[in-house]
Amino acid sequence: MSLPCNDSEIKNAYELVQKGGVVAFPTDTVYGIGCDPRNRGAVNRIYTVKGREKTKHLPVLAYSKKDIEDIAFFDEISEKIADKFWPGPITLILKVKDKKIEETLDLKGKVAVRVPNHPCILALLERCRVLVGTSANFSGQPSFNNSSELAEKFSGYDLLLDGGQIANSCESTIVEVIGNELKIVREGKIKSESLA
Repeated sequence: MSLPCNDSEIKNAYELVQKGGVVAFPTDTVYGIGCDPRNRGAVNRIYTVKGREKTKHLPVLAYSKKDIEDIAFFDEISEKIADKFWPGPITLILKVKDKKIEETLDLKGKVAVRVPNHPCILALLERCRVLVGTSANFSGQPSFNNSSELAEKFSGYDLLLDGGQIANSCESTIVEVIGNELKIVREGKIKSESLA
């Protein structure tokens, strides 16, 4: 089911997430798929739908840096990166604080987190606060930046919030701070020289 990104449909999507549903949505990078990160059944569905190995941990999207502070610990450098680039296409790997999320996502002490910069997903996150947020695609296949192509080629979710075509789509840059060093896990839209 594909629905427009308006207030009533975002409310429907939120209620669906509360019941353990799986929702697809536009972000500032690519289309994503998500659920309540504290609901193991919903998390397992995302692994099944994507054909993703359980050893690949799922990232979490949040409405704000403050919401991330509730689930993870910031070091000084990560905090500076977040303040400069969020909301935006940078994912930080931080030490996890929320024990329920750690358990449900089978994390090993660390969680990948991001505040996206797209009005549709931010409106949903304003209600949910945090969501699992991984690319809406089959594992190892290209991500989607167009809602009609996504609806045609990818299934298994309960609802698609339709944001049309994502302009300048890309993957987010994934960064982890180890000691005082920046480790670029994946270079995406934000290049390493911008982070330096």
